[in-house]
Amino acid sequence: MTTRIAITDDHEMVLKGLETMLSDTGEVVVIATYNNAEATLKGFAKEVPDVLLLDINLPDINGIDLSKQLLKKYPDLKIIALTNFEDVSFVKRMLKQGVHGYLLKNTDKMELIEALKTVLSGELYLQKDIQRKLLSQTNRTPSNSGLITKLTRREHEVLVAISEELTTQEISEKLFISPKTVETHRMNIMSKLGAKNSVGIIKIAIEKELL
Repeated sequence: MTTRIAITDDHEMVLKGLETMLSDTGEVVVIATYNNAEATLKGFAKEVPDVLLLDINLPDINGIDLSKQLLKKYPDLKIIALTNFEDVSFVKRMLKQGVHGYLLKNTDKMELIEALKTVLSGELYLQKDIQRKLLSQTNRTPSNSGLITKLTRREHEVLVAISEELTTQEISEKLFISPKTVETHRMNIMSKLGAKNSVGIIKIAIEKELL
């Protein structure tokens, strides 16, 4: 099954480069490219892709606000931020809007295809460099904004492992606990955060500054 991709970026070279990169990939077809948010919104009124590769820094509406608008109108759309911004604050703001992946523009074709497959499967994809930046903050004390979600030490270890995209079996081996115990911790984390799945766990954990 072919995945239909749209790309929004205000740099023509980036648009052409991504089109060329994906042109010989049988699984992917680029159905449209846009150089600003207004053109994206108009294009989506005619045809909605499966995945949008979106730059944060656009000349009219920034990618963060555009994501919010698009996902509210097209809830089945998957959005991957593709940007030069490595700042964790941008990552958190994009994830809070519901985007499904975050890649830097230095990504290669293999990683881009992997990211597309990951978000289409319903999971969150974060480039390794971005993961490391987020995880480097895990030991910081969360700001006291409203009610702080209390996780046990073990639950926090499982949360970090989930954010590293480890499977249940891999978490089991890493923490020396049974797969059943991992799933119990996962369910407890989901309950405490009010999340429905692993993607929700990460988004809410970032919002609550648990990651």
